[in-house]
Amino acid sequence: MVTAVTSFGRSGLYDWLIQRVSAVVMAAYTFFIVGFIFTTPEMTFDIWQGLFNQLWVRIFTLATLLSIAAHAWIGLWAVLTDYLTTRLMGAKATALRLFAQVVLGVVTLTYLVWGFEILWGA
Repeated sequence: MVTAVTSFGRSGLYDWLIQRVSAVVMAAYTFFIVGFIFTTPEMTFDIWQGLFNQLWVRIFTLATLLSIAAHAWIGLWAVLTDYLTTRLMGAKATALRLFAQVVLGVVTLTYLVWGFEILWGA
């Protein structure tokens, strides 16, 4: 059985499922926002603010932010593992991959905290 580092010992099926569910959430959110923009005859700040003042929109947006983070993390892990480790082989490749994962993890966490602050901040 093949295990994935991204899921800490779970099978690759778990990562695959997260990617698919997160893609569905992101697609639904995209259709919702695009639909809202196209069906709103006059878009003003007050209308936009009114939309995001609704609890369900904030929760949907937060779910989308979490989906983006999970989807990107799994995808980038796969790319970094395939290209940095496979192409360069050796200790330098592992160190470079781990460094890249830490940097991307910090960036992802920063965006999540920033998005949470935008949604739920004062």
